[in-house]
Amino acid sequence: MLRYCFSILLLIFCPLLFAKEVDPRPSFIIYKTSDQITLDGVLDEEAWSKAVVMDELMQQFPYDTSASKLKTEFRLTYDDQFLYVSAVGYHNSTKGDYVISSLRRDFRGPGLDGLAIILDPFQDLTNGFFFGLSPAGVQREGLISNGYLQGGDLDLSWDNKWYGEAKIETDRWTVEIAIPFKTLRFKSGAKKWNIKLYRQDSRENERAVWPWTPRNFEVGNLNYTGEMIWDVPPQAPATNVSLIPFLATSSSKDFINGTPSTGDLQAGGDAKIAVTSSMNLDLTFNPDFSQVEVDQQVTNLDRFEIFFPERRQFFLENADLFASFGHPFSRPFFTRRIGVARDANTGLNVQNKIIYGARLSGNLNKRWRMGLLNMQTAAVSESSIPAYNFTVATTQRRIGTNSNIRAIFVNRQQFRTDSSDFRVEGYNFNRVLGADYNYSFLNNKITGSAYYHKQFTPEKIDQSFVHGFGFQYSTRTLDLNWFHQIFGTGYDPAVGFMPRTGYKRISPSGNFRFFPKSDLIINHGPNFDLAYIWDDKYGYTDHEQTVGYNVQFRSNSSISVTLRNMYTYLFRDFDPTNSPSEVGAVKLPDSTSYNYTVASVSYRSDPRKLFNIELDALYGDYFNGTRLGVKGTFNYRIQPYGVISMNFNYNKIELPQPYQSADIYLVGPRLDLTLSRSVFFTTFFQYNSQFNNVNINSRFQWRFKPVSDLFIVYTDNYYYSFEQPNQNFSPKTRAIVIKLTYWFNM
Repeated sequence: MLRYCFSILLLIFCPLLFAKEVDPRPSFIIYKTSDQITLDGVLDEEAWSKAVVMDELMQQFPYDTSASKLKTEFRLTYDDQFLYVSAVGYHNSTKGDYVISSLRRDFRGPGLDGLAIILDPFQDLTNGFFFGLSPAGVQREGLISNGYLQGGDLDLSWDNKWYGEAKIETDRWTVEIAIPFKTLRFKSGAKKWNIKLYRQDSRENERAVWPWTPRNFEVGNLNYTGEMIWDVPPQAPATNVSLIPFLATSSSKDFINGTPSTGDLQAGGDAKIAVTSSMNLDLTFNPDFSQVEVDQQVTNLDRFEIFFPERRQFFLENADLFASFGHPFSRPFFTRRIGVARDANTGLNVQNKIIYGARLSGNLNKRWRMGLLNMQTAAVSESSIPAYNFTVATTQRRIGTNSNIRAIFVNRQQFRTDSSDFRVEGYNFNRVLGADYNYSFLNNKITGSAYYHKQFTPEKIDQSFVHGFGFQYSTRTLDLNWFHQIFGTGYDPAVGFMPRTGYKRISPSGNFRFFPKSDLIINHGPNFDLAYIWDDKYGYTDHEQTVGYNVQFRSNSSISVTLRNMYTYLFRDFDPTNSPSEVGAVKLPDSTSYNYTVASVSYRSDPRKLFNIELDALYGDYFNGTRLGVKGTFNYRIQPYGVISMNFNYNKIELPQPYQSADIYLVGPRLDLTLSRSVFFTTFFQYNSQFNNVNINSRFQWRFKPVSDLFIVYTDNYYYSFEQPNQNFSPKTRAIVIKLTYWFNM
């Protein structure tokens, strides 16, 4: 039946494939300068007086129907090495301070003060670069993927070399930015780039942008950009090679297994080589990711795996070319599978060393993008984990304005066994071949995707495929979504993210927004989110039926209430408290079903305030019992030097005998101090009663030169349980790492 629905929907929307979209894109000319520009936040260079002034910013929040209340002036110029940007942000009064979260790079959040520029050098409306500064001169940069549409993102984890300074004056603040052409990927000689200019102001609580962007889309949406026309098209640097070596030493001890302390000294590094002005080759040798902040612990009451995002720098640039295929429930390639393998003896995940990695990615031209990745991991003999080779190849072809069709090939395979060398048609391989179609019509009013992925293994397995189709209709007042998926029983990609296999799922959702004439409320309205799951073996197994109401206040605070009905059929035994297996809880038996309803409320306070909170509470039925849940975050900003926060999550689960009830706590105080724009200290404490674990992680970072750092990272894990207080704070594992990295431009 779903197959027929898919065909009908394609027939309905196929005419739109060839619809010509009107594109009255505003533009300006950027002129080259021979003046020396000093980055000090003072616009006293002659080049700025000759540059075109861009000052016609439009509101995007709280409204999108009028010009910005505040005057903002952007100017751009360039020379052979840098693209220069200056901006002046005026304000109407001196009341209040600018909102600066901290001096740490890559700040984000509503209500903060900032000026930014977004670049789309290929004019493909798909991928872009984001560069911004706060009034304190704090930098943030990121990569925009998939046009910042459905499934797209602004990833501020990306780090690269560029320069900027800011200066606060009585009635304004000013910035100067210099972006090396070596940092950007673009086609030499291109006469035009897409561009967007952006300001966020806390005093007027306003987001303003050039050109106009509807408020039902993200401000970074690439479908709404202007054109920057070069008076002399820039040429890519003749040599663009960066070397990033590192030296790291560590000491660790495993108290659980009673092993002696171990020390380690490692050296390795990365290289970035511009094969062309738009294609980049990334290399890594003996990489070490010890400086990456550990994942924040969560309370997992689900039956399936939880997704954690990638944080390692090597995987981030052009990440959408590799990691955004399919759907969040069925990614054919998940980079966190590389360097992590499952121990066949214990069933636990363990790290296995990455020996090398190589990745070629970028744009071939305005319409074609490609990516190729190969990585090799080492064997872990004590865990019976073999050495694996990972290969991923992708290609993407733009269709129309900003739709695209993409293909991916993923292969994980051993190079050899004790008796045989590598063979293409050999042993122990797991491959996926797939195609995606992402579409966008009528200036993003209609967007969606369709995909089909097929898995190949030495064993011939039936139904080793996954298929999905999605559709979204979005206007200022209405959002409607549809997605359906079919997961074959034999589809389980070894390098993908696939929490559950062998089922069919449909998930319509939507929301409606009213925009009252009010000084208090921006918009409010009802929403619904439905999901239905069934399979060929058990029939109808799950549903979630959610209705709610959201209110967005002009202060950036919000509140929502929801009512959710759930049905769950257990096809294996399950403990609703998800207690560790050694606890020995009596589990709900398989082949039983449960229908339960829960009510919840969520509140977000004004993030511009020094003290702000996020709170979520729920109460209702839970399988054959009840559940009370409260979670949230308290934040206090010590402006501009950092944030003290407290994360907490409490669940009280009461089940009838003989099943186990539980009080589950997750508490995580955190201190984030930024002593300057180059010295940072973060420490946090996490207690998780679900696993009787206390984790302490402290990280010191000194950025002594752009993208060159000294890290000192300390991690400790302890046992803690209310039931066995005599063993509390018994150490489990402990480690300290010192790492030095340096970025060389050749």
